[in-house]
Amino acid sequence: MAGVDHNHRVTGFVEQLRAEVDGDVLADPATRALYSVDASNYRHVPQVVVRPRSVDAAVAAVGVAAAFGVPVTNRGAGTSIAGNSAGSGLVVDFARYLDQVVSIDPDARTAVVQPGVVLDRLNDAARPHGLLFGPDPSTHSRCTLGGMIGNDACGAHSVAWGKTSDNVLGLDVLLADGRRFDTRTPPPLRLPEADPAWFPALDRRVSGYRLDALPDLTRALVGTEGTCVTVLGATVNLVAVPPRRVLAVLGFDGPYDAADLAEQVRHLDVLAVEGIDRALAEAAGGSRLLLPRGVSWLFVETSDEAVAHVAAKLAPHSVVVTDPVRQRALWRVREDGAGLATRMADGGEAWSGWEDAAVPPERLGAYLREFDALLAGHGRRGVTYGHFGEGCVHVRIDFDLRAGHRSFLRDAADLVVAHGGSLSGEHGDGQARSELLTRMYPPAAIAAFGRFKAAFDPENRMNPGRIVDPLPLDADLRVVVAPPTIPTRAKLALHADRGDLAAATRRCVGVGKCLNTTGGVMCPSYRVTREEKHSTRGRARLLFEMLNGSVVRDGWRSAEVRDALDLCLGCKGCKRDCPVDVDMATYKAEFLHQHYKRRLRPLAHYSMGWLPLWLRLRLVNGVTSRFARFAGVAAERPLPRPARRTFQRGFTGGGAGERVLLFPDTFTNHFDPAVGHDAAAVLSFAGQGVEVPKSAVCCGLTWFSTGQLDVARQVVRRTARALRPWTAAGVPVVGLEPSCTAFLRSDALEVAGEDQDVVRLAQSVRTFAEHVSPLLEPLPRSGSAVVQPHCHQYAEMGLDADRELWDKAGVDASVLSGCCGLAGNFGFEKGHHEVSMAVAEQTLLPAVRAAAPSTAVVADGFSCRTQVRHGTEVEPVHTATLVARALGVATGSAR
Repeated sequence: MAGVDHNHRVTGFVEQLRAEVDGDVLADPATRALYSVDASNYRHVPQVVVRPRSVDAAVAAVGVAAAFGVPVTNRGAGTSIAGNSAGSGLVVDFARYLDQVVSIDPDARTAVVQPGVVLDRLNDAARPHGLLFGPDPSTHSRCTLGGMIGNDACGAHSVAWGKTSDNVLGLDVLLADGRRFDTRTPPPLRLPEADPAWFPALDRRVSGYRLDALPDLTRALVGTEGTCVTVLGATVNLVAVPPRRVLAVLGFDGPYDAADLAEQVRHLDVLAVEGIDRALAEAAGGSRLLLPRGVSWLFVETSDEAVAHVAAKLAPHSVVVTDPVRQRALWRVREDGAGLATRMADGGEAWSGWEDAAVPPERLGAYLREFDALLAGHGRRGVTYGHFGEGCVHVRIDFDLRAGHRSFLRDAADLVVAHGGSLSGEHGDGQARSELLTRMYPPAAIAAFGRFKAAFDPENRMNPGRIVDPLPLDADLRVVVAPPTIPTRAKLALHADRGDLAAATRRCVGVGKCLNTTGGVMCPSYRVTREEKHSTRGRARLLFEMLNGSVVRDGWRSAEVRDALDLCLGCKGCKRDCPVDVDMATYKAEFLHQHYKRRLRPLAHYSMGWLPLWLRLRLVNGVTSRFARFAGVAAERPLPRPARRTFQRGFTGGGAGERVLLFPDTFTNHFDPAVGHDAAAVLSFAGQGVEVPKSAVCCGLTWFSTGQLDVARQVVRRTARALRPWTAAGVPVVGLEPSCTAFLRSDALEVAGEDQDVVRLAQSVRTFAEHVSPLLEPLPRSGSAVVQPHCHQYAEMGLDADRELWDKAGVDASVLSGCCGLAGNFGFEKGHHEVSMAVAEQTLLPAVRAAAPSTAVVADGFSCRTQVRHGTEVEPVHTATLVARALGVATGSAR
C-alpha cells in the first residue's frame, strides 16, 4: 500500500505542476534517466523535471514542490563534478528557457542575467563593449551563470579576476517557502556569526559556507550549491577585455618543477598560470607536439609579451606563442582535461571523487609530492592538472568504485588540511566531499553551517544531502547502483573498450562538451532541437540506463533509446570533438543491430541500407526511384539520379607509373563518375599508373549505418578479398568518398577486424589529398573556395593533407565548421527532412549563398554535395575536380 500511496502522490504532484507551471513538466522514463546524473559519479533519479519558461513559472514550480514536501534541485548545464545538480525530487532546469542576458550597462561594467544563460553567451554580448565576465571554467561554452553561482566557479583566470563570488553584485533569490528578495536588500534573517580562525587563508576555498563573507549576503550565498535558495537572476560585474593575449608555455624536466615555480610566476603581471602533467599531455595525442620538452608544464598567459618572455626564462624549455590559433590548440589540452583524464594510458577508467582540492600556492609542490605518495600507498594512479597559480589541483583517479574509495578520500582530506588547504577549490562539496567537511572544519563551524542553512531552508527541501547533513560519499554511485542487467558484449569489436558496450557508455562522464552550439561538429541534431536526449551525452546516458533497466526498460527493444538515436546523424563528430572519444555513430549501429534482430526493420533500412545492391542491379533509375517514396524516403527530398554510365564502365586506363588503385565507391561510381575521372586524370598527371577494379566493390557503410552488421561484415570481407591482389602487393588504395574511405580505415576493423584481408585493406587506404599532395608542385594562386569537410573525414582522418593540397593548387580555402545535415541516408529518411535542412542552415547553406560567384564550393562527400544542390543553386565540386581544373586536366564529364 505504501508504494501505491507514493505513486498516487507523485501523480498528484505532476498533475499540479502541469496545472500551475508554464513550462515543460516531464516525468517520462527517458527524461528522468537523462537527469539522473550530472558530471559526477552519482545517480539520483528525479520524480519530475520542470523546464520553466519564465521566472514566475520557476517560482510556481518551487511552490508546488513545497506544498507536496518534495525536495528541489536546481540545474544549469548539469556539469557539476561533485554531485551538486542531481536530485531525487524535483529538478528545475533553467538552461532550456531562462537563458537570456537581460541587460548590460557598459558604463557601470555590469550585466543582469537569467540563471540559465551560458557564460560564452554573456561574453558574446559583453564583448562589443570591450568587457567580459572574469571567471571562466573550462566548460565556458555550456556552463550557466546559475551553475557558476551555485558552486562559486573560478576557471583559469582567477589569478587576475577572482572567483564568481568576487564578481557577483546581487542575486534575485527565492526561498522554499515562497519568499523572494534581492540579496542587497534582504528581509530579517537569523544568521550565525563566524570565527575567522575556522577558515584557511587561501583564495581557492570553496568548501563549506562562506560565513566569513557576512554581512555581505550576496557573497555568502554564492557557492551554497542550491542548498539555501533558488537563484532567479543575478547582477554581475564585468571586467575589461585584455588588449591582447600572449601565452608562454614553460616545460620542466621534473614532475613537480612546474608546481614549485607556480608561486613565483603568479606574482608577475599574469592572467593565468595553469599546470599539466605528462599523462594529460599524452592523453591529448597530437596536441602534445605543440608543447616544449618536459614532463610537467606551466601555461602562463599575460597581456604583455615582455612578461611572457620573462616567465619563459624561468624554465629550461619554453615557447612564447602569439598566434591565436596555436594558443587555442594549446588551451584545448588544458580545457579538455576533465574528459581526457577519464581514461588512463592503458585504457583503464579514471573517476572524479577527489577532484579539485586547493592548497596555498607556496605549498603546492610539497603537497603534490605527498599526494602522489598517498596515491601509490593506496595502489592508485591519477592524472593531475589544474590552476597551479592558485594551488588548485584537478585529478582523475583509477578508483575501484565497487570496492570502495572511502579510506583514500579520508587520507586525502587529512593531507590537504595539513597543508592549510580546502577540500574543494572550485567545484564545491556536493555529495563527493560534504561528508569530509568535519575533517576540515571544527565542530563549531559545522554547527554554524547548519544554522546558516536553516535560516533559509528550515525544512531541508533545497538540494538536501549536500554540505549540511550530508549523504554518504560512497552511496548512490552510478556504477554501483545501476550495474548492467543485460549482456553488454557487443557485436562490434569496440576495440577501445574491449568489446564492452557498458564501458563504452561510461566514457561519457557528463562534462557536456556536446552541448556546444558553435564550433566543431558534434552534435548537429542537438544544435537544432536543444534537447538533452539529442546530445551525445544524453544518448550515452540512455544507453547506460537501458543496460541497467530500472528506469529505461525493455532492454534492446527500448523505444526511448530508439527515439533518441533516431535523430543521431551518424556524423561521428563526437569521436573527434568529445574529449573521451565517445563514438555515438558506432553505438547507434550496435543498437540498431540488436534492436531489430529477428524483426522487421523500417523500410528505409531496406531501400537506403541496401542501395549499393539496388544500384548494381540497376533497380534505381529515373522511373523506379519514384517508388522510393513508399520505401521510407522523405517526400520533400529530391532523389539523385544515377549517371548513364558508371565510373567503372567508363574508365579506360590511367597512365603509366607507380601503381595506385582508385577505389570506385558506390556514390562516385553510380552518381558522380566525373569525380572519378578527374581524380584519375590528376593521378596520371602526377605520374601514377591508375588502376580500377572491374568487379563490384563496396565498403558496407550503408548496411553498417542502418545496423545491418552481419551484411556489412560480409560486404567488407568480400571487397577486401577482391582487392587482395593490390593490397598484398603494397599498392596504395585511394578513396574519393570520405565516408567510405573513413569506413575502410576504421569501422571496417570494428566489423571484421579479425580478417587479415580487411586489416591489410585498412592499412592500404588513403585519401585523395594524402596521396596526391606530396606528388604535386605548387601552382600559382588561382582563386578561392568555400569548403565543406565531410564529418567522417573530420572525425577519422583530419584535413591537414587537404589544406596542403588546396594550397598547392593555388586555392585560398575557407573551411567551414559543422555538419551538412544530409549525412548519408539520414536526410533522406521520412521524418528527418526538417532537422536535416535546419542543420544545413546553421553554417553550410548561408556560407554558400554568401560566396562570390567566382568562388568554388568544395565538398568531397556526396551527401554534402547533394545537400548544397538541394539548398542552393550552386553546383559544388570535389577536390579532385578542383585540382584537375587547376592543372588543366579536368575531364568535363557530365554527371
